[in-house]
Amino acid sequence: MLKRGKLWVCGLLLLGCGRIWAAEFVIIANPSVPVKALTQEELSDIYLLRTHVWDDGMRIIPVNRESGSNPRSLFSVRVLRQQQSALSAYWDKMHYKGMTPPLVQESDQSVLAFVQKVPGAIGYVSASMQLKNVKVLAEIQ
Repeated sequence: MLKRGKLWVCGLLLLGCGRIWAAEFVIIANPSVPVKALTQEELSDIYLLRTHVWDDGMRIIPVNRESGSNPRSLFSVRVLRQQQSALSAYWDKMHYKGMTPPLVQESDQSVLAFVQKVPGAIGYVSASMQLKNVKVLAEIQ
């Protein structure tokens, strides 16, 4: 009986560890996007407006979640490695240079719908979302 109890506890611990390491959100793109995966550096270059076009010349249209949202905070820190306040100032500066900051959507559903419909679009949504008609380019933990 003791062995079974230990196995059961070990199994629960392993299940718990699986949740810790599961992806929290995914990077999605319109099916027209000509890449299969992106690195953290490539994502950062896209969202910091350093990269403007995909490999085939199509314009990149990055989509952000709303300022102050948990997904945007996580994305900013984990992918862009900056706080939202610093990014807001950066995008304001880029705007004055004539560059358009990433578009903003208010929910995972609206990000998904936008990315599905707009060629060249890229965004991020919760890993638990049901995804159709998009490419998954990365998983972020």
